[in-house]
Amino acid sequence: MEIIYIILGFAVGILSGYFGIGGGFILTPVLMLVGFAPVVAITTSLMYAIGSSVSGVWAHFKMNNVVWKTALILGASGVTATQFAKPFVLWLDQKGYDETIIPIIYAVIIGYFAYSLLKKKDKKKLEQMGKPGILKTLLIGFFGGLMSATLGVGGGFVMVPFMISLMGFQPRKAVGTSLVSVLMIVTAGFISYSVSIDINYMIGLLLVIGALFGSQVGAKLTSFYSNDQIQKYFGLLYITTLVGILFELFNFNIAGMIALGLYVVTLLGKFTIDLIQRKQNASVS
Repeated sequence: MEIIYIILGFAVGILSGYFGIGGGFILTPVLMLVGFAPVVAITTSLMYAIGSSVSGVWAHFKMNNVVWKTALILGASGVTATQFAKPFVLWLDQKGYDETIIPIIYAVIIGYFAYSLLKKKDKKKLEQMGKPGILKTLLIGFFGGLMSATLGVGGGFVMVPFMISLMGFQPRKAVGTSLVSVLMIVTAGFISYSVSIDINYMIGLLLVIGALFGSQVGAKLTSFYSNDQIQKYFGLLYITTLVGILFELFNFNIAGMIALGLYVVTLLGKFTIDLIQRKQNASVS
């Protein structure tokens, strides 16, 4: 059974490094679909996101994909926001609203970002944005931190689309920069939750072990694809996750797992095929 969690951590880690997310964005719904209570899934995912983010940050740092000033501002603002979100989540858990409210929040936010990522962008408008302002950066970081502590995610699934659409970041730079702030946010969030929430630390550790390797692979994959491709795959990931959450809301957990699993397997399969083809082409030339 242990190997399953390592494989899951590895698979989610690849997507974490590729999309600039802590991994909780994918892992939290998966854990809820297999029967984890939402607040336990959130805490476990935050622990996982620490490992995946550390690995991803190192890989993107080596590829010069991190804008440090923006990352630190986003992270500091997000850490502050986690302290506002925790009491709300614990209140939902005490009242028994967590299994309904948290998935609904997920669904609404994911639906919006799927639309924002997949619609055609005005490239001239993006080029005219210039450097992102401090206020805009603070607000995006704060919202990312709120979503992190409320949903058990790194916050990158919120910040990356905003950085692309509102701050004019290229997807690769948004991914690398986001992971630095995600690391700050999930560390603060996990410490805050772990004081009052009991989780299975062995499962968390197995997931992290997989993430340490998977995030490195995902980060390197960003250099093989165009910014437009990364953005499109990210949008499709959001749509698939949204479908899985909607299935879970109506108690079709298995259907939700299948939907999310098919997309992840398909995307990882495409990555594998593309890498093999690149190696073959390189050997021929």
